[in-house]
Amino acid sequence: MAIAARAADADALSTTDAQVQAALQVADDPRAAPEERAEMLMEIARGLQVRPRHAGELRDAVTLYRRALSLVPAGFALLAARIRAREGTAHQALPDGGVQSLLDAQECYEQARADLAALGLPEEAAELDMNLGLVSQALVAAHRGRIQDAIAHYHRALRVFTKHAWPREFAILHNNLAIAYLSIPASDERARMREALAVQSFEEVLQIVTLVDHPSEYAMTQNNLGNALQYAPSSHPVANLLRAVEAYDEAMKVRTPREMPVEYANTAANKANALLNLPDDPEHPELGNAGNSAKARALYREALTLFQRHGMDDAAAAVGEALTGIDGAAADFGISRVPGTATP
Repeated sequence: MAIAARAADADALSTTDAQVQAALQVADDPRAAPEERAEMLMEIARGLQVRPRHAGELRDAVTLYRRALSLVPAGFALLAARIRAREGTAHQALPDGGVQSLLDAQECYEQARADLAALGLPEEAAELDMNLGLVSQALVAAHRGRIQDAIAHYHRALRVFTKHAWPREFAILHNNLAIAYLSIPASDERARMREALAVQSFEEVLQIVTLVDHPSEYAMTQNNLGNALQYAPSSHPVANLLRAVEAYDEAMKVRTPREMPVEYANTAANKANALLNLPDDPEHPELGNAGNSAKARALYREALTLFQRHGMDDAAAAVGEALTGIDGAAADFGISRVPGTATP
């Protein structure tokens, strides 16, 4: 099987090399106008990006985009901007490019931005802003980007990608916005407003992402909404906790121990955190929460078993600590306050 897999990889590489060489020959064909050759190369490069079989195809796409850009005559600013924007998506998609690929993508987008906004379709400029937001958000972890820039890009994109006209893009943007808001340390007076905006954005996503049509995305969003509600500063903490528990229950309709054990364990631990702080009778909190604490213990134990079974040592240790000090504050096991890839 390994030999066959290596042979398939070799065939894929040789096929891609042949395609790239053929494309470069097209670029040198004087029978077509240079702008036509540039467009042809851009389309071939886009084809390599549709379902890349290996990172080399994305690097080949970058090569073709750059060759296409070199062919663009003066006076074709929109074509040049479109090529640069597409090159940016190839850099951004490279799985092994690290920070440099993100910086290369950012440079391509910034170079394309003005002409695409002035001369292109509104959705082209909005897509570029969405991608710039993703790049800025990813660069924050490397201390090369600002989360405020990502938020600004997402809001610009939302001027075009509205709920009814562009539901998929609208949902992606609001999911990323929520994660961006939650990633900002709660160290100033605007923290409560950001937490509220994150909750609002997750709720916007859930108007598009449904249990029937998008079960995995629905479960992830409900889990993240639960986390945002649970940890948001609020003058109505019990109401937030009740809503958080409801959100976790929705997530667990999809995240089951059998089908998605690790995800189920994450959500179960998050729900346990909420229950541990929730009075049994919200109308009479003075009566305590012995019942909810017992439910929390059961969920922690279930999460601990699953984390251990799947080699999630850090998560298992944190749950173990929560069980040991059940009356203390439990850790957050869902999507953290550190931004990740968009993923709706």
